[in-house]
Amino acid sequence: MQNASAVCCDRVSPTRRAGPTRTNILLPLRLPQAQLLRFPHLPAFWPDRKVIAVAPGPPDARPADHREPTATAPPGYTPGPFRPARLGGREVPVLLVVGPSPDPVGAALADPVPGHHPETAAAMAAMVAGRIGAPPGLPDPGTAGTGLAPRQARILLDPCDPALAGVAKALLARLQRAGSAVLVARDPFADGTPVLSDSLPAAGPPWDPWTLLDAAHTLHGASRDLALLALAAGVAVADGPLAGADPVPTWSALLAATRAADPFHNRPCSIAEGLDLLALWRARQAESHEIAACLGAHPYKRDRLRALLASAGPPPAFTGDAHRAVALARRRGGAVLAWSASAPPTLPALCAEAGVPLRWLEDGFIRSAGLGAAFRAGASFALDSRGPYYDPATESDLARLLATAGFPPALLARAAALREAVVARGVTKYNLGGAAPVITAPAGRRRILVPGQVEDDASIRLGAGPIRRNLDLLRAVRAAEPDAFLVYKPHPDIEAGFRRGRIAQADLAGLADQVLHRAPMAPLLGMVDAVHTITSLTGFEALLRGLPVTCWGTPFYAGWGLTRDRGPPARPPRTRVLTLDELVAAALILYPRCIDPLTDLPCPPEVLLDRMDRPDLFPTGRRGRLRAVQGFLTRTLSRLRGWK
Repeated sequence: MQNASAVCCDRVSPTRRAGPTRTNILLPLRLPQAQLLRFPHLPAFWPDRKVIAVAPGPPDARPADHREPTATAPPGYTPGPFRPARLGGREVPVLLVVGPSPDPVGAALADPVPGHHPETAAAMAAMVAGRIGAPPGLPDPGTAGTGLAPRQARILLDPCDPALAGVAKALLARLQRAGSAVLVARDPFADGTPVLSDSLPAAGPPWDPWTLLDAAHTLHGASRDLALLALAAGVAVADGPLAGADPVPTWSALLAATRAADPFHNRPCSIAEGLDLLALWRARQAESHEIAACLGAHPYKRDRLRALLASAGPPPAFTGDAHRAVALARRRGGAVLAWSASAPPTLPALCAEAGVPLRWLEDGFIRSAGLGAAFRAGASFALDSRGPYYDPATESDLARLLATAGFPPALLARAAALREAVVARGVTKYNLGGAAPVITAPAGRRRILVPGQVEDDASIRLGAGPIRRNLDLLRAVRAAEPDAFLVYKPHPDIEAGFRRGRIAQADLAGLADQVLHRAPMAPLLGMVDAVHTITSLTGFEALLRGLPVTCWGTPFYAGWGLTRDRGPPARPPRTRVLTLDELVAAALILYPRCIDPLTDLPCPPEVLLDRMDRPDLFPTGRRGRLRAVQGFLTRTLSRLRGWK
């Protein structure tokens, strides 16, 4: 993001007639129209100012009827060391260093505000943990990928600037005369041709700054941008613009000039929240950069997946052919991302033979406002490097998280707040509307919800035990709970006529006491005493609401001490006992990849909850009308045959 021109006449201070007191009036702020169109949240960095969009042209050109008071020119502003990851063609600012000069970072460091900023220590730690601020697209193998020992190397940075060639060569000679073993590396923040090419270990792009800092004991000749990251990481800086600087006062001065804004809600946020978002984007960019080909994704999902997989590299290719996907990934040196349910059984072997990594793609657990079967693109996905999360015969990334992850208090508090928000707002996977149902159970009789499932769904094929059909599930629950009032709710995809799993009306007699059609799930879960399911996500949603759940298959949430398990054991066995909020932390925060359908930016799950209030953000796909006709014909034929 380019710096704007310097501030002039930021305030006017007219003298009050009533006395000598003076009142500061903040004038409107002029910002480039193009920047405001590209970053609609930009005014949130100046919440106390009215922002005026300035179109290209002479700076004083305004309409004849313009009645605004004289507005100030824009301040200097730059992300500085808080550079966001590049997602597609966008680098969306979240933290800006602001000051009265074209170089606000230099101004802040040259004229620091007295005292320490309260967020200094936490901000420095967050920069390191999130590996924030790197130029886009650079390889970041860490010391494991470079063969260097952690924090051992003396690194001399090549400035890649002919004007500094003499200084760089003299510095190299001095270090060599002192007997130091020096690693010469390109400064990742420098553009241009290396001037120490004879001493560089290899050609090619520079390493990511965090790979250098992983290996560095001391940096020599580092640019200011790299030196700031080094100070945060505790790496000594010598022979550069910040040589010998004290990290805490330096970063305190920088943070005093820093502002943060939330691009999802167009409002100011804390520096800590901004750093969390930058770390999230960095992680998502790194993961997406590895994906070269996407296999089996339906066309209606592709626009959303392009946003989800945006990175500093080229976008992934989409194909429906496994051999082509593997060939594309091998040629680009990346991974295949396969839609789990449509991947051919031979795909793992094809990838292994070609030496191509394989990732598995599925919908997340809070998906959309509307059915995917109606061609509504979701906004939450699972990208798994081990296997589909619903396959209990394979330890997926989710199963590994649940089995081994640590859950610090802050994460558990966030999980508890998220769980409470999900319940309070009535959020489920599909968030279908409709009137709350009426359950006709006699007073005092135990009410059990039995949710129907799509019988040819992959979660049934892989996660079910002996009970695999909705009718068999009802028979098993009736046998286990002979006195209960059973409420059967057909799966919405089946009701819409899109998938298999209908039960004939005659077969329901004596099993289900009530069948609820097109009932919204959230209020229904507030009316029952327990849930029995094979592998349905309804079981997870019931756990969030404190209901007892019996699993007749082995879904991802079974086996952790939170459910009554009647299905086959997972492999490897799930022996850890989890709390509900530990399950929520893994399943709704750590595991899924959420994309904001409004901004097309990776987002935390809390943002996705907000978007569920906007069904217009989940429109029916281009083939939605044809799908609706198909559903109508299927439902009509089923009614004629006497099926529910």
